[in-house]
Amino acid sequence: MQLSLSKLCLLLHLLFIQLAVCAQTGVGDYRSGFEKKGNAVFFSNEHADVRIEFCTESMLRIRTSWTRHFEENEPWMVVKYEWPEAQVTVKETADAFLLETGRLKLTIQKSPFSINIFSSDGQLLASETLPGPGGAYKDGDAVFCRKQMGADEHFFGFGERMDFTDQRGKQVSLNVGRGTGRPHIIGAYNVLKANYCPVPFFMSTRGYGIFLHNSFASEWDMGASQPGAYSFRAENGELDYYFIYGPGFPAILDQYTDLTGKAPLMPLFALGLHVGTYSGGTWGHEEMTSTSYVVNLVRKFRETGIPLDILHLDSTWRIFGKNGGKGATTFEWRETFDDPKGMFDSLYAMHINLAGVHIRPRFDNGDKLNLLDQARALGFTYPEANNPGEFVNFFDQKAVDWWWKNGVMQVASLGARFVKTDEGSAFGHQANESEKVGPTGLEAEKLHNVFPLAYAKAPYEKFMQFNGIRGMNHTREGYAGIQRYPFIFAGDWPSEWQYFAPVVKAGINIGLSGVGNWAHCMGGFEHDADPELYIRWCQFGLLSPVAHLFGMDHPGYKEPWNYGEDALPIFKKYTLFRYRLIPYLYSHSYEMYLTGMPMMRALVLEYQDDENVYPISDQYLLGSQMMVCPVTVKGAQTREVYLPKGVWFDYYTGKRYSGKQYLQVLTPLDQIPILVKGGAIIPMQEAMNYIGEKPVDLITLEIFPEGNSGFSMYDDDGKSLDYQKGAFARTDITCSQKGSMVQVGIKKPQGDFPVSERKYILKIHSEMAPEKVVLNGMLVDRAGWQYDETSHVLTITPAITSKHDIAVDISFKTGK
Repeated sequence: MQLSLSKLCLLLHLLFIQLAVCAQTGVGDYRSGFEKKGNAVFFSNEHADVRIEFCTESMLRIRTSWTRHFEENEPWMVVKYEWPEAQVTVKETADAFLLETGRLKLTIQKSPFSINIFSSDGQLLASETLPGPGGAYKDGDAVFCRKQMGADEHFFGFGERMDFTDQRGKQVSLNVGRGTGRPHIIGAYNVLKANYCPVPFFMSTRGYGIFLHNSFASEWDMGASQPGAYSFRAENGELDYYFIYGPGFPAILDQYTDLTGKAPLMPLFALGLHVGTYSGGTWGHEEMTSTSYVVNLVRKFRETGIPLDILHLDSTWRIFGKNGGKGATTFEWRETFDDPKGMFDSLYAMHINLAGVHIRPRFDNGDKLNLLDQARALGFTYPEANNPGEFVNFFDQKAVDWWWKNGVMQVASLGARFVKTDEGSAFGHQANESEKVGPTGLEAEKLHNVFPLAYAKAPYEKFMQFNGIRGMNHTREGYAGIQRYPFIFAGDWPSEWQYFAPVVKAGINIGLSGVGNWAHCMGGFEHDADPELYIRWCQFGLLSPVAHLFGMDHPGYKEPWNYGEDALPIFKKYTLFRYRLIPYLYSHSYEMYLTGMPMMRALVLEYQDDENVYPISDQYLLGSQMMVCPVTVKGAQTREVYLPKGVWFDYYTGKRYSGKQYLQVLTPLDQIPILVKGGAIIPMQEAMNYIGEKPVDLITLEIFPEGNSGFSMYDDDGKSLDYQKGAFARTDITCSQKGSMVQVGIKKPQGDFPVSERKYILKIHSEMAPEKVVLNGMLVDRAGWQYDETSHVLTITPAITSKHDIAVDISFKTGK
């Protein structure tokens, strides 16, 4: 029989895998020792023990130990280990064990030991039955697992990836850091090496997710090297992973963030504009820094009418020390800052809601403070080879307390209210500006990926207590669980067109990985920005979960008046638009706290069965109602947009489109394409210079009627943790459209938080002019509403306030 070349290659490939497995140790055959304790089932096998814990009816924890001892539970990635009793039935046959919950069925073959998982209706989800070896294996110190890959299976997640959204057929390496080659264009700026926030978690379009609960560096082969199979491998530690059944992606994310922690609400003002500054002097220009530059910068924002809430001073606020230079923190002010306290007082007098400073995780000695020497003497630095180390040991609470009291309080006592925790990747990895790698050895390798969590957790919790309000931390690196210490930003990407689209992709992917409070440096970080790029990037940034403006280029610094005559008015336009959207954004922040659903949503999150959305990495849903389509091509006058199923409206014109089609839309420089779902209800407030400037006593509802729809607007005090105890209110808004009739209902706020009385304006987008408007059963005379024939918007200002339920019935003319 003559074999085709392709079949011969496949056989050789499988032979190679079989030979490689000879050096590997699998689980072997089941031998004895089956035992069920509570939610956990134990299997003793020829080479390893396996423990399967049913956390819920749809989530399993699967652990394999070749030492026959399971590791202690760690405190950094996972926050929930105790689960209520799950109803699990167990049956044993001659060849297998059958385990079943209300939602999952497991068939566990005895020889060789393997786990196949089905939905309760019998649909195969994940199988370890493969042409080649499948299941759990150990190769030296490394542990890995290989499973069957479905012919139509696609994979999403893996953290802040900048390469692809759909990782089917790809190799993925997860280890906190970035490229280290020189020059930076092949190292730090290599999007294929970008790993600022890897998350060892993916979701499959088959309806399940896998979270590898292991902090060592990991490799994921998602069908790249073996057709029909995928595998994941950790360099050391225990093979410990969670299997999470949805089948919808939102349900998987909800369970994953139950496991690793929900994102808490940040202060309401954190949804406003954040600005970072080098205080007039970036690296190489440090002598130009001053307190007056910082004060005048905020003053200029106020004078130009651009809202601003949060400011941070980046690294040149401090002197660079004698040991670590730019890569460490002395907590000692540079001599050019003549009055730091007066500076902070001035910022708060101009109603900056929060001001902070940049730090790095190493201690250093300055001219007056010798914090590194003191910390070393006390044992509060993490030991390195042949020296007591430089990194604050954020894994030791006593070291954290000392760092806070003797380091951070040097700036907090003067007015700093948060820190930007930068370069968390340098623990056990090459630092940005030096060849240092910090701690080394097996323990450091295990802690490397969770160090950014410990580093972010410390100031988040300390400042929350110090400020007496909700915490907010600004950090660059993360890993599974970083969403608990919001927020994270995308790292140091240059102001070049080639990096803009990958940053958009990073935001889409990190949202698919359970991290919703995300930002990036609008306009890019390093290099002077092309004015068009600056505008396009800022449009995207102002419609991102967190809006963060910051740049290193001297003397522009990404300040909006420095990038051509068009930049300032367009930046102001979209900043005001963002501030008007605060009720919409805040309502989705609360949804994220409840369910793990990010504010910036990949289309696949809501349209999982539509293969057209799988490769889309330049469109996203902002919340549940709006689709944002950044323009990432220089000089583009149009761009292609895909509309998933349903009805869609152009936000600017109100034009109606049917879904499941591609559109070519116009992209004038002052406009980022936005489409909204049919039935969208978007609550908006009046713009203001800073959050809290005036009461929110007027809400405008932008409504695009289509069928039946609703929106729940969320309110609380915006600062305290009382929302976690039930001190919040919800205002339910509905819209029903049938033929030429539209009904809008606005309920009184319900809940334990007292919402101040407010009025409403309804802006209803309809190509038909109204015939009559009825408010709570009473006909509204013509003076009570206006219809704009050009914009096709009906504006109604009800005379009734939020103290009462409001019902508006509109009859539209059926012809023009």
